[in-house]
Amino acid sequence: MNLIINGELREEGAEPTDNLLDVLRNELGLTGPRFGCGTGQCGACSVLVDGQDVAACQLEVGNLEGKAIVTVEGLGTPDAPHPLQAAFLELQAGQCGFCLSGILVGAKGLLDRNPNPTRQEVAQALAWHLCRCGVHNRVMDAVLLAASRMSAEAVR
Repeated sequence: MNLIINGELREEGAEPTDNLLDVLRNELGLTGPRFGCGTGQCGACSVLVDGQDVAACQLEVGNLEGKAIVTVEGLGTPDAPHPLQAAFLELQAGQCGFCLSGILVGAKGLLDRNPNPTRQEVAQALAWHLCRCGVHNRVMDAVLLAASRMSAEAVR
């Protein structure tokens, strides 16, 4: 099975019915997507599939051949963080961090589709991502900060 993960073609010996979250974490060592509820309702396992923010725990890899899959590991590096990652760090938009990989991926999907979202659009896009620490306002501030920085960079 050939999967395109974080821009890289990966040949994987997974069965078509294997769960994407399990393959990412257990076979490929990509532990950013986390197991939360297991029912696709919390967003902890969120990845982008062809730009759509989806729950990896609900996807069979057999349905993903040829589709672009992006995990939080595909956003940036410690030396060159994605603007979202930099804004989240700067504004301390996380507390325990369990939900953040899914939120970051979801926010990237939003900014790819809509580089200049309103606060309401950010809230709507991330509504299914559960955070029990209560950092929702800082998360939205960080997404909007990243969006403004990315827009300013695009103008240059």
